Formats: sequence, C-alpha cells, structure tokens
Amino acid sequence: MPKAVLTISSRNYSSWSLRGWLLCRMAGLDFEEKVLPSDDPSTKAELLLLSPSFLVPALSHGTIKVWDTLAIGEYLAEIAPEAGLLPRNLHARTHCRAVSGEMHTGFYNLRSALPMNLKARYQGFKVWTGAEADIARVIAIWRECLKVYDGPYLFGEAPTLADAMYAPVCTRFATYDVPLDRLCTDYCETIMTMPDMSEWIEAAKAEPDAVEELEAEF
Repeated sequence: MPKAVLTISSRNYSSWSLRGWLLCRMAGLDFEEKVLPSDDPSTKAELLLLSPSFLVPALSHGTIKVWDTLAIGEYLAEIAPEAGLLPRNLHARTHCRAVSGEMHTGFYNLRSALPMNLKARYQGFKVWTGAEADIARVIAIWRECLKVYDGPYLFGEAPTLADAMYAPVCTRFATYDVPLDRLCTDYCETIMTMPDMSEWIEAAKAEPDAVEELEAEF
C-alpha cells in the first residue's frame, strides 16, 4: 500500500491534530505530513471551535480517506492490531472505547476555557467555573483506569487509543497550572515524556504562527 499522508494543522494549538498524529505513530504507520497554514479557513474554524465537523486531521492511505480522529484510531487498530491501540481483553477494549468516545464528543467547556497552547504557561490560572466539572470528570476517568489497569498508561503498560485521546488534556493541565493528585501528575508526566510527545512539543515551539484568539489574557 502507498505511503500514507496525514493532514494536520497547528502543532501548538490543534489538539485533534496531535491525537491523529500520535495514533499514526503508535500504530507504526509510515506517513508523510501535510500541514495546513493557520490562516486557512478550515483550520481557523477547527481551532476556534467554530466548525461542527472537524476535517483535520485527515488520513489518506491508498484509496482510504478518513478524517475523524476516532475513526482514524479505529482504522489504525484494524490494520495494525499488533500495535495494541485497543486492548485485547474485551472488557478493557470496551472500556477504552467508552472513555475515548467520551473525550471525542464531550468536554466542550474544558476545550473552550483551556485551549491547547504548548508554548504558554499560566501559573495560578483561574479556571472558569463551567470547566471545573469537565476537569473533575477527566480526573475521575484517569483515576479509575490507572487503578483498575495498574498504569502507567490508562490501560496498562503500553499506550492505547485512550492515551492519544487524553494526551492534549495533559498539555492543557500543564499550560494552565491545574492542580492534580500524585496519581494523575505521574500519568501526565508519563504522557508528556513519551518520545513522540517530546518531538511534537519541540516542533510546536518552533512554529512562527500565533492565533491571537487562543492566547489567554489576564
């Protein structure tokens, strides 16, 4: 099959692009990157949460074209089952799909109040009340998974679809100085120090573009 092409937008601001990219890396897919400029209308709509249907990231693999992040993960799990994007155990696999789907469709207040911004650090950031319930739910999901499956990743010893889905939340918690308990702090450190995450973050810091609407103000 021909080499795949993954279309992404800003590395600094696009949580969905990060998820899709991580999934491709986790699956061991040989792919090229196509980066849309931040002034592209579809990119702006995605980053500012103005589009009801995100078309980035998008994966082209031979005749296959898939643009929804969760669908990309499911596709990669089918073509590369050995990568372990979904756990082998039915109970764990179902649980993994459920928490991944919850991130995919929910947490709008968290996304709005704490936009992804890898270059920034806001110490003592006051979290909008509307986002607190979303943060509490994420923490509850993490605690349950880490205790049930014994970490260091959400479903055990290796990263899965769920870790790719929640990785941008780890960056948000770091950017906005969200207090966490030791279990969740350790999980965030595990995610943030993954080689692929480190590579993405370094590339994000080198991006020249800035989206003014996504820069928090005090």
